[in-house]
Parts: sequence; C-alpha cells; structure tokens
Amino acid sequence: MASSSSSEDSRQARRQWRFYRTASGKEPVRDFLWDRHLPDEDAAAIAAVMTEVRHAGRAHPDINHLRGDIWQIEITGRTAIYRLFFAEEGRYHQVLLALVVVSKKWQKAKGRHIELAEQRLADWREGGSRRAPSRSTTAPPPK
Repeated sequence: MASSSSSEDSRQARRQWRFYRTASGKEPVRDFLWDRHLPDEDAAAIAAVMTEVRHAGRAHPDINHLRGDIWQIEITGRTAIYRLFFAEEGRYHQVLLALVVVSKKWQKAKGRHIELAEQRLADWREGGSRRAPSRSTTAPPPK
C-alpha cells in the first residue's frame, strides 16, 4: 500500500499549470493576470488559488465540474469574483491547462465561456500543445 500512495504523491507533486496559447502566440489567461487594470490584490488571489489547486487537484473546495473535461475554479478577489476554466491533461492529469478566465457577473457560468474553453481545449489537443509550452509562473510580474 505504501508504494501506491507514494506513486500517487509523486504524480501530485508533478502537477503544473500551463496556459493555453493561441496560434498567434497569445496567452489569454496569462494576459488577463498581467493586465494593468487587474488590481494587484486580485491577481495575487488568483495566483494563490492556482497554487492551491496545483497541490490539491480536484479536491480543492472551490472547483466545480461544468461539463465534459471542463472544470471551473471560483476565486474571490478584492474587487470581484473570478472564474477560471481549466482542463486536466496528461496521462496522470498532471497538466492543469488554464483556458479562460472571466470576472463573474452572473450566478451560473455563461455558455459562451464554457464553449470557448471547449474550443481552446480542442485546439490544444489537435496540436496546440505542440506549440512552445508556456510553463507556469502564476504570480504576475510587478506592475
């Protein structure tokens, strides 16, 4: 039994965030986090929750399954509540692929944002993952 739990722990330790990258090289979630209009406190709150999810995976209390392979994290910032849509990729679900982030202004996730996340995931799976990978550093640079 010890080896099973040890194996599971090593897979969890390898879990990393990646940012979806468009064909033109843009990273919409990273761009959102680095936007000068996003308050520093909110960017820090998003980065902190991403770090927590990296360690806890889907066991994190703020994660909700939306549909298919799309998951959502609700993050409370100082000025707003944010929704980060992501998917788990890789053999052991070690890649947490950040697909879409939006400011929450409604009770339920909007279908168009879920559809955008699904489109980006399909693009990633069709070859977008072969683009130069964007390794995660969840904390945005100082503004």
